[in-house]
Amino acid sequence: MHEMSLAEGMRRIVEDQARAHGFVRVSVIRLEIGRFAGVEKPALEFAFDVVMRGGPAEGARLEMIDLPGRALCYDCGKTVDLADRLDPCPLCGGGRLIPEGGDEMRIKDMEVL
Repeated sequence: MHEMSLAEGMRRIVEDQARAHGFVRVSVIRLEIGRFAGVEKPALEFAFDVVMRGGPAEGARLEMIDLPGRALCYDCGKTVDLADRLDPCPLCGGGRLIPEGGDEMRIKDMEVL
């Protein structure tokens, strides 16, 4: 379950930002997750609750924002959203697609006290 290590990474970021900016509590963390990031959201929610105990984000609400999978189609030259990494281009049906997004995961912002 790599979601535990993802949550640990988020905790390090929160703690670093708390030291740098002088806040003591985080009430909300908004996390952007790409469609192809391979993150199991229920597992991440569980890991988040466990890992954040005793830190500035203990009890914080985790809001997960879905980002689409995106690819450039070499056949029609358009950048398109994809539901699945192996889907053909939804515009032209072409199969020569180069991924351009959807595998990222990043903290968008935090509400702090």
